[in-house]
Amino acid sequence: MRILTLIFRNATRHKLRTVLTILGIGVAVLLFGLVRTFIAAWYAGVEQSAPDRLITTSKINITFTLPLAQKQKIERIAGVERVGHGTWFGGTYQDPKNFFAQFAFENSDMFRMYPEFILDSATITAWNAQRNAVIVGTETMERFGWIVGQKVPLKGTIYPGDWDFLIVGTYSGRTELTDDSQFIFHWDYIDQRLQLEWPERAGQVGWWVVKLDDASRATAVSSAIDTEFDNSADETLTQTEAQFQQSFVAMSGTIILVLQAISGLVIGIILLVAANTMAMTARERMSEYAILKTLGFTPRYLVTLIGGESVLIAALGGVAGLLMMFPIIKGIAIAMRSWFPIFPIETEMLVIACVSVIVVGALAAIIPAARAIRISIVDGLRRVG
Repeated sequence: MRILTLIFRNATRHKLRTVLTILGIGVAVLLFGLVRTFIAAWYAGVEQSAPDRLITTSKINITFTLPLAQKQKIERIAGVERVGHGTWFGGTYQDPKNFFAQFAFENSDMFRMYPEFILDSATITAWNAQRNAVIVGTETMERFGWIVGQKVPLKGTIYPGDWDFLIVGTYSGRTELTDDSQFIFHWDYIDQRLQLEWPERAGQVGWWVVKLDDASRATAVSSAIDTEFDNSADETLTQTEAQFQQSFVAMSGTIILVLQAISGLVIGIILLVAANTMAMTARERMSEYAILKTLGFTPRYLVTLIGGESVLIAALGGVAGLLMMFPIIKGIAIAMRSWFPIFPIETEMLVIACVSVIVVGALAAIIPAARAIRISIVDGLRRVG
């Protein structure tokens, strides 16, 4: 217990230096957490993808639509349990900056393909009964202060014109990582208007969602779907849902690589901050270490004394960083929820941050401890500051 008291007193001997070191390590831990959380947000869609769902899009580009007539051919392929379709709407609410995901679903059967969406049967019944009905995720409902029964006007971009929707219910995510920000309505609402105003655009969907009877058949079914439409006017590209989400992540590959590099550099910064402090501390106390040697204290005692102080300061810096991290990440999540519906603080990241500061604290003490052990008593007593 005496050595623990001595470690604490040594750590607080130069209060300003200790506080600044703790803050420096804390800011570095905070930066590490922010970077890793941004990376996790990018990959959130991939992590939550279902292995038994395939996404079929146009082979040219996802912005190209596919004909409704493809559905019957896909349904006949062995291994396919159910087929539905989705379409991106891209409307704006009041201000173009008010971005949120808007999808037109084929019918209520689509919800059976997404068990991660929790909604009651009354909501589905109400959605089926109204052509302009919409089901909205709880996060978007809270964001705009909407209530069930409220009318929501959107200005169309991909599908020009004014569109009025009626909120008939909400859905929530089965887990914290489920996207509960979506705005889901009937594809027929779009298509019936297109038949009147732009008939050449009617009968087209954004992508197919294919539910498999066995996730292990994903590769074979994907190949069979694309083969079915080879050399046609509407060739397809079928991927697992994870691969589909990964394709969006790949578009930002350079950014993610830079963020990953930064997260590694941050650990180096923590090491430099801690090592600098311990080097200064050891240099100032070299005569004290010489006296301890004279009194018969072993090298192991000196290592424990120096290492304990270094680890204590690093640990306090880590705690400071974590205390700053949670409210700041929560604020960023709210500010950026339009672009990152899922902004998770991962347990793995917290563990890495905690382990890193302890390891860095131990590493920072190696050189000062080695010098204290090697220096002779005479040379140690000659040192002044």
